Amino acid sequence: MKKTRTTAALLGTALLAAVLTPGSAQADAGRASATCGLTLGAVTSAGDHKFQRITAPSPVTTTKPAVGPAGLFPVDQARLAGAVGQQLDPPSGLARSGYVTIVNELYGFDYVVDQTTGQLDPDSVKQWRVGGGWTPEYTYFEESRYSDPAYSRTNTYALQGGVIWRWTVDKLAWRSKAAYPGFSAVKTLTLISQTRTYDTFLASTRGGALYTIRIPLTGTPVVKKVRAATWQGFETLIAERCGSQSTLLLGIDKDTRTAYLYAVSHANGAATVIKGLGQVGTEFTDKTYFRFYGDTPEAPKLYGE
Repeated sequence: MKKTRTTAALLGTALLAAVLTPGSAQADAGRASATCGLTLGAVTSAGDHKFQRITAPSPVTTTKPAVGPAGLFPVDQARLAGAVGQQLDPPSGLARSGYVTIVNELYGFDYVVDQTTGQLDPDSVKQWRVGGGWTPEYTYFEESRYSDPAYSRTNTYALQGGVIWRWTVDKLAWRSKAAYPGFSAVKTLTLISQTRTYDTFLASTRGGALYTIRIPLTGTPVVKKVRAATWQGFETLIAERCGSQSTLLLGIDKDTRTAYLYAVSHANGAATVIKGLGQVGTEFTDKTYFRFYGDTPEAPKLYGE
């Protein structure tokens, strides 16, 4: 019971009120790092969900990882995971949803935990098969949900070889599949900006370069180089909004089981300011990682570019 209470304290009402705790609305990375944080989610080898709060400024602080719900997925079979959104489920629940690949199949899932205890409602767990063919050639998956009081859209993205794929999701129907080739050098990506008309990803290459890739709802991607080298060591990048238009960036090196936190100004090509905040004092050994966020029209959207 102690573990579930820890989970609830970490991920309860405070998360829905503010996924971040922004300071002043500044693009400057130094100011943006002052009081920001992100909640890192993971799928463990045992198929559990695990959550940990990571907070700037330097030195970086972390909460003790909270494991649960346990046994959501088959042991040692989850490979890719998209962001997991959370919203209130009255009268006393917190509903979470997202996507995960199990072996070579993609599944969507929903579940509800008690807002006070963190206890899983077993009757709430739903999983559905989206489709097959998700072989190891697919190395990245993400979902972008944008909503404001007057408009909403959901798009999913995947990196397969040198191609970024995008789908428009309408309830359970995936349609309007689009292909964007030319990204064979990309090692991994992370979503950093969501607007009515585009999504932007921060991408690292195997050679160590760092780029932004803006993918508009109509038209071709716009690519800008941010850095020329040194970013090749990270297999996973996780981003969260910080302040009005900056980004808190976590880079995870699975080979060394380490991670480093960065504050990134509003992206503007090579003029982008990146400030290293230090190593995160936790060993990173899980199967796959994802962003955990408040999924409501009022919650701040990513706006890093």
